[in-house]
Amino acid sequence: MNKSQRVEAAIKGQSVDRIPFSVWYHMSGVDQDPVSLAETTAELTKKYDYDFVKMMPFGLYGVQDLGARIKIYSQQGKPPVWEHGPVNKIEDYFSLKPIPAIQGTYGKQLEFTELLRKQLPGDVPYIQTIFSPLTTLHKLVGDRVLEDLKTSPEAVRYALAVITEITLDFINENIKRGVSGFFFATQEARKELISLENYRTFAEPYDLQVLQSYVNRTWFNVVHIHGLDVYFDEIAQHYPGNVINWHDRNTEPSLAEARATTDKAFLAGIAAATKVVDGKEVRDDIIQDGTPESIIAHIREAIASVDGKRLLIGPGCCVDQFAPEENLAAVRKAVEL
Repeated sequence: MNKSQRVEAAIKGQSVDRIPFSVWYHMSGVDQDPVSLAETTAELTKKYDYDFVKMMPFGLYGVQDLGARIKIYSQQGKPPVWEHGPVNKIEDYFSLKPIPAIQGTYGKQLEFTELLRKQLPGDVPYIQTIFSPLTTLHKLVGDRVLEDLKTSPEAVRYALAVITEITLDFINENIKRGVSGFFFATQEARKELISLENYRTFAEPYDLQVLQSYVNRTWFNVVHIHGLDVYFDEIAQHYPGNVINWHDRNTEPSLAEARATTDKAFLAGIAAATKVVDGKEVRDDIIQDGTPESIIAHIREAIASVDGKRLLIGPGCCVDQFAPEENLAAVRKAVEL
């Protein structure tokens, strides 16, 4: 099987010659330059024999063009940092305007897509990372949005509509450039962050508009549920897309528990997120902190928990940028059947 065939078969629950896999992490030393980012991504894909690419534009790419002030270091291990947003009072939400996705920071990510398509082997699927509209708005204005949606819902809805329009344009431009699908990330589906009622009002309708714009046009579509104690069932039941990714080694449900509730494929199995220890969230990254032997055992445990069916191996979130090479190489060894 080639890589696209392997990934597609795993998603459909068909037999595979081995479990498809990939690993991803931020590349803050090169992610401000689409040329270097595409070159580095392609080099790592070939070096570690990844079956697919989860594209890694920097996490704040969706807010810079809308007025967020970002401190950029362009150093490995020092990702860009949000300093302040464009909303200081409620009226400022109404100053946000749609922009074409071919310009500015969004445009740089499209250049990344175009360059990556030319540098990857032809059988390697690649999926662009996009964020839910509420996630983007949260990144743009900060935590105030969580209160503003309660006190000034119309202003927040206006801003969400603007961001949705931009996201839809960005999706269309990526499809023109040949992506196999999208990695749709929501960082807002956490019970400690937002009530289910408010999630269904301020997140889900916009998420569905975004997802429904491409799920019938691309074949490899992942929904990522970021964080601990998340609305997994809500998303698994209502969001289109054929693959779910979440912090499966650090929060409920486990892979086995999730398999009992949905027949969607899972992109999961590697601990690379946070966990709660003594009431505090701490980093849990086996690719950074483990050994090749422990990583192989860890991944094979995940494979066994769902009998290797409808499974792609990958991290629950991003692996550390400084993960040892021998540990990254161990992931490939672990997926042999």
